[in-house]
Amino acid sequence: MAMSEFAHNQGEVPAGGGRRVVLAIETSCDDTSVAAVDDRGGILALETASQTESHQPYGGVVPELASRNHTVLLPGLVERVLAQPGCGVGDLAAVAATAGPGLASSLLVGNTMAKAMALGAAVPFVAVNHMEGHLLSPFVGRDVPFPFLGLVVSGGHTLLVEARGVGDYELVGRSLDDAAGEAFDKTGKMLGLPYPGGPEIEKCAKGGDPTAFAFPRAMLESGDGNFSFSGLKTSVRVLIQRLDPAAREQWLPDVCASFQEAVVEVLSAKTLEAARRRGLRDVAVSGGVACNGRLRETLRAEIEGRFGARLHLVEPRLATDNAAMIGHVAHWRLASGRVSSLEEDVDPNLPLEGIGRLRGGRAAGR
Repeated sequence: MAMSEFAHNQGEVPAGGGRRVVLAIETSCDDTSVAAVDDRGGILALETASQTESHQPYGGVVPELASRNHTVLLPGLVERVLAQPGCGVGDLAAVAATAGPGLASSLLVGNTMAKAMALGAAVPFVAVNHMEGHLLSPFVGRDVPFPFLGLVVSGGHTLLVEARGVGDYELVGRSLDDAAGEAFDKTGKMLGLPYPGGPEIEKCAKGGDPTAFAFPRAMLESGDGNFSFSGLKTSVRVLIQRLDPAAREQWLPDVCASFQEAVVEVLSAKTLEAARRRGLRDVAVSGGVACNGRLRETLRAEIEGRFGARLHLVEPRLATDNAAMIGHVAHWRLASGRVSSLEEDVDPNLPLEGIGRLRGGRAAGR
């Protein structure tokens, strides 16, 4: 059903039982995404439009440009999802959208449309935390093996979380400065690689020696779950200033491989230690950096090989920002009767619900 038909038919949609589909919208940053999920949180339809090419000339996301593009792209994506079999307005049990964290101007675009659609279809609105979406994304369409340790590693966040149930989370640790994905992108920019830098560094690292340069592994022995990547980024900048620009083609692969190895070693070691310390036998890894092949390979060796725990890696197509993970969380929230008010506003700094606070650089709790 097209958006024009939606407006004319909103009064004809009966409220109540029989509806099994959650329509979800994700516009927290620069990807515009719409999905429909079934009554197990499984994907019925997923449409995502990337804005990477629009932001490449600027070397990063421009908020005003991102929100303008969301406004243009979102209606068409919604129409395509609603046109899929079993995903029409009459099938909707709820409409969900990301409420934060993210760019305020981008969040408002998706949130406003979702609320309008929920009101028009006479179904509940569900506001979803973007980080909760990432945390549960390795389990889209299936039951979640609570309790588990989640490593969420993306461009904006690096978190270790003990998940005990939907909405019941304890923060084990986080990055105290740059997120891992942010460090990848900023280092890529310093090295003159195209945006986004993470995939470019991984590609370049395939031909390099990961032991060529001894970059720091900050907080590796800190005894907590926290991370720090700003010093690593600074070390790369200092090194570049010493290297011969004319020999860039020779040293670039080694720098990329050594940088990547430093990030991967810290992420995997801290995750393994947290899982051991808490006795958690399921470890889930999500976020855009979870696509990194070297990280996936190392985690398999450490978590499954050395520790003998079950490793749940997010599907690459669900690692970056997408509406399917938002719909999946909304499904579980709806099943437990937790819906949101249409008066709730977006929050660009929204904390993960139920998450522990860091005190003195250490996670509260255990």
